[in-house]
Amino acid sequence: MSLQLKYGAGDVRVLDDTLVWSGHYAMRRLTLQHRRFAGNWSGPIVREIFERGDAVAVLPYDPQSDSLVMIEQFRPGAMRGDDSPWMLELIAGVVESGEADEDVVHREAMEEAACELSQLEPIATVFPSAGACSEQVRLFCGRVSRAAIGELHGLQEEGEDILVHSVPREQALQMLRDDDIPNGHTLIALQWLQIHGDDLRRRWC
Repeated sequence: MSLQLKYGAGDVRVLDDTLVWSGHYAMRRLTLQHRRFAGNWSGPIVREIFERGDAVAVLPYDPQSDSLVMIEQFRPGAMRGDDSPWMLELIAGVVESGEADEDVVHREAMEEAACELSQLEPIATVFPSAGACSEQVRLFCGRVSRAAIGELHGLQEEGEDILVHSVPREQALQMLRDDDIPNGHTLIALQWLQIHGDDLRRRWC
């Protein structure tokens, strides 16, 4: 049985909601109150919330070769000292208004890795940074039919420069154990695969 949280959506009052920035992304300033665990209401709290829309991400898995399709690309937010800002990660993309998650997964897989997926398995739904960002990400594992291993992909108009890798499942899980996966979505998906990978391979083979 799941743990029942004490409070829900009805235990928040939004006193003011102001759009303070709108560009490629957006920023809102909220003034709100919420129930405290003692039962009373908090005083007014001001928080800036980063709005970047919801996203999906997929871990493509080939059960025949027991390998993963993963992509490498530059991430400016990861520029920190001497650490490499290039990351090995899942295929991902933003869900536009009215789009189905599955349609976005298939589109992004083709754009970023010329990867065809014949089956999707839900992994988890996560908020990467709920203290400051409204983004929700839905994670999937996809059964690979075809992929452009070693090729360069991505949309030039979006500044994408993506290298497609094939990574044996055991190698990816060793990277997970060695703390060599700093990307949150990828780490969660690989932890899921560590638990479910053997069963998934039996079913998909």
